Amino acid sequence: MGDVIHNLPVVSDILAHHPESEIDWVAEESFAAIPALHPGVGTVLPVALRRWRKAPFARHTREEIRAFVRRLQEKTYDIVLDSQGLLKSALIARLAHGSRAGLNRRSAREPLAALFYDYTVAVEKNRHAVERNRLLAARVLGYTPDTPADYGIAAPDAALPWLAEGAYAVFLHATSRDDKLWDEAHWVELGARFNAQGLHCVLPWGNQAERARSLRLAEQIPHSVVPPRLTIDEAAALLAHSRVAVGVDTGLVHLAAALDVPTVALYCTTEPGLTGVHTPMGTSAVNLGGIGNPPDVAAVIAATEQVMAA
Repeated sequence: MGDVIHNLPVVSDILAHHPESEIDWVAEESFAAIPALHPGVGTVLPVALRRWRKAPFARHTREEIRAFVRRLQEKTYDIVLDSQGLLKSALIARLAHGSRAGLNRRSAREPLAALFYDYTVAVEKNRHAVERNRLLAARVLGYTPDTPADYGIAAPDAALPWLAEGAYAVFLHATSRDDKLWDEAHWVELGARFNAQGLHCVLPWGNQAERARSLRLAEQIPHSVVPPRLTIDEAAALLAHSRVAVGVDTGLVHLAAALDVPTVALYCTTEPGLTGVHTPMGTSAVNLGGIGNPPDVAAVIAATEQVMAA
């Protein structure tokens, strides 16, 4: 999800410099709703690589792959741009009709991906992922990014009948790896602080283990809410109207920052320098922690006060 969100400013950049452009986007099916939030994206082409890998030789998988390729090849594009720089994304770019462009072998995350492009450009690896993506598109299409990153998205109107009235904070406690989790006792302490400020806490989840954690936390944080499982549109609507979002290293924390929600991202076993939350002026989102350096509750409270004030 983070890779998808980190490319949203590219759409805004392209349209600012080439307003006549028509932009389609290939995205993993579970994240396809994210590029659809940008009014500059025409067609979103969902691809199911994660699901297909589980049954690569099944009949339904082969049929779905053929259907995806047919849809991908319905148009001939002036530029087919692969910003991910992986073999899987490069292969999809190669299947599309048009001039394929991407990172050169010294810049791509997987150097062999560069073999699949018709031409390549260099982008420095020491830049944040958002800026790398912007520079890649700019160098391919012949312009210079001259404004702060603009994610260009707004949350859709989505009904959330389970949401209590009043101001709230969103706790994004779930992530893909257990070593990225923030201690549950810390969430409880932070929740108590928000309760004292008149905020109730909403605890989204994505699978049964995460739901169980949400329920455990809700038992200890008064006035907290455990929602039903949310779609991306519903999650975006929830985040967009929150007073603040606090989350571990997970895609939804990037979505919160992209929606310009006051956001504090917590890193326990990863470094945020090149892939942390990224906002144009750096005031509405803060990255805390790093490898072996999880933030304490006091630091998180100070950061939430900072971003809410901003």
